[in-house]
Amino acid sequence: MKEQREGFRSFMAAALDEARAAAARGEVPVGAVVVSGERVLARAGNRTRELADPTAHAEMLAIREACRVTGSERLTGCDLYVTLEPCPMCAAAISAARIGRLYYGAADPKSGGVAVGARVFSHPQCHHVPEVYDGIGAGEAEALLKGFFLDRRG
Repeated sequence: MKEQREGFRSFMAAALDEARAAAARGEVPVGAVVVSGERVLARAGNRTRELADPTAHAEMLAIREACRVTGSERLTGCDLYVTLEPCPMCAAAISAARIGRLYYGAADPKSGGVAVGARVFSHPQCHHVPEVYDGIGAGEAEALLKGFFLDRRG
């Protein structure tokens, strides 16, 4: 993990709010927020079940909305906050969108695409690698996920 930037303000609380809203809808509790400086461009929670769309991960929805808001397919200089380590699909979208910094909470040893598994950003075919900061809000993100799955198995 890299050192925090001076004057750093985390938007992980907003991502956690989106994760809680996703859980309330019966979705896996993952939330994401795209910011440019201090301006929130987009925020979303998982909606895969609601939309019957396997690509409707929080990151994908937030990236799509931020691109719509900016009128560009590139989010250069933007930051993405997400409560769970992005999967390979989302990591590829983060790279394609040219997001500057990725902040994520809980690690995902089963389906992660950043620090485990596919490690998308370490491949030579990856055109853009964001700065990655992990573990931000990890405790709360992990608790949301564990509680959600415990309730489902209960």
